Amino acid sequence: MLLSQRADKAARLRGALLEECLRSKFMTIIQSIILGIVEGVTEFLPISSTGHMILASKLMGIANSDFTKSFEIIIQLGSILAVVVLYWHRIWHGGKELWKKVAVAFLPTAVIGFLLYKVLKTYLLSNAIIVVWALALGGLALIAFEWWYAHAAARRAPKEITYKKSFTIGVAQALAIIPGVSRSGATIVAGMAMGITREAIVEFSFLLAIPTMAAATGYDFLKSSHSFNNSQLGILFIGFVVAFISAMLSVKWLVGFIKSHTFTAFGIYRIVVALFFFIFVIK
Repeated sequence: MLLSQRADKAARLRGALLEECLRSKFMTIIQSIILGIVEGVTEFLPISSTGHMILASKLMGIANSDFTKSFEIIIQLGSILAVVVLYWHRIWHGGKELWKKVAVAFLPTAVIGFLLYKVLKTYLLSNAIIVVWALALGGLALIAFEWWYAHAAARRAPKEITYKKSFTIGVAQALAIIPGVSRSGATIVAGMAMGITREAIVEFSFLLAIPTMAAATGYDFLKSSHSFNNSQLGILFIGFVVAFISAMLSVKWLVGFIKSHTFTAFGIYRIVVALFFFIFVIK
């Protein structure tokens, strides 16, 4: 009788543990899908995809871990693959001159990203306070820039993307190592401030994202992949695919949006999101 009761208790315990594991795995899959959507939609908008993933993770109560930080970096390659697919003709026929300029712009980010990799993983990623401040200050800067551009820069003759300007754009992109700054926002604002048209700098920002995110993803995967188990690799794959699909839609929408709109609405959005998280989420 006693042995039977112990057997029943052990069976119930195993069942409860199995149910919890399945529920935990299912929720992790759901969370990876949500984060993949967040990444794909926000990657090329001037609102910071990394910042949004950090805030979304906090909102969903996802534990801060090395895998979570790597996930936030690696699935961005899915969004970049969307650019490769959509801009395949431009990539293939862009010519050496274009890609030399992209390489020059990539250089500052590569150096700074390599030197500050440990700082990024240890102190910056998953830091919601930094994200909130970067979103708010970046929103104010974006609104101020659009006001200035409407009154001054818009009257300038369009300028080409030179090697010097490419390097400056790369330095601006390097600022996006701070979550919440926005890689696309920094590069687009820097380019427009130097007289490059909105359409031209948006396209250049798309192309610059290819080596930037490929290098970031590849480096982090080499450093961290040995610690991933099969389940985590599956979660990464799901996030990657979802990010790719949602980025395809986001890029097409942004290209149409910039033809008749400024980025002021994004600046306002950043401030609203920052205030919401500061008041209701961050404690």
